[in-house]
Amino acid sequence: VETVLDSVKWDNRGLAVAIAQNVDTGAILMQGFANREAVATTVSSRKATFYSRSRSMLWTKGETSNNFINVHDIFLDCDRDSIIYLGKPDGPTCHTGSETCYYTPVFDLLENQQSTIAQRKGELEVPQSGKPSWTRRLLLDEKLLCSKIREEADELCRTLEDNEDKPRAASEMADVLYHAMVLLALKDVKMEEVLDILRRRFSQSGIEEKRSRNSQS
Repeated sequence: VETVLDSVKWDNRGLAVAIAQNVDTGAILMQGFANREAVATTVSSRKATFYSRSRSMLWTKGETSNNFINVHDIFLDCDRDSIIYLGKPDGPTCHTGSETCYYTPVFDLLENQQSTIAQRKGELEVPQSGKPSWTRRLLLDEKLLCSKIREEADELCRTLEDNEDKPRAASEMADVLYHAMVLLALKDVKMEEVLDILRRRFSQSGIEEKRSRNSQS
């Protein structure tokens, strides 16, 4: 086990992407991060164990829900920088009650996210009890929203500057996109309007695109 752990290309935080996959159906159940100790714990307990970046501690899937993922085998990819826990889940993996965390089709994702944000915006005038959602907080606090966009954009740039792995860059880009979509909702700009501009820009040369922008200003 130690030899295998030594061969993993841990990132600068000592982490690697860890994916749980259903041994019976092949479905991807969830994705998290694991450090050396998390993988070693998974090997010894045969329960999928991860490392929480937000809490800075190990956690085992199912420790609160009892929906453990019983690991049959562990695989490393060819670059040895990501891990698959191949196992059998005791129940739904996702906190929503879904069998897998991957239940939203990619091509509908932006539209669904935009609809959710628009719904939260429409509920701003309705008094709510309890802790507000993160989206609601952003919609109500422009300074917080703008600071988060700048923060997430900086973290995205750091994935290049610090030579972090592709999953990290994708994760940071997702954060940038989400927060930018909240800003667009406040400006009443639809994602389709943004995509239309991108389509036009990619259908002409950079020189033509700049010329068209100058003529409009």
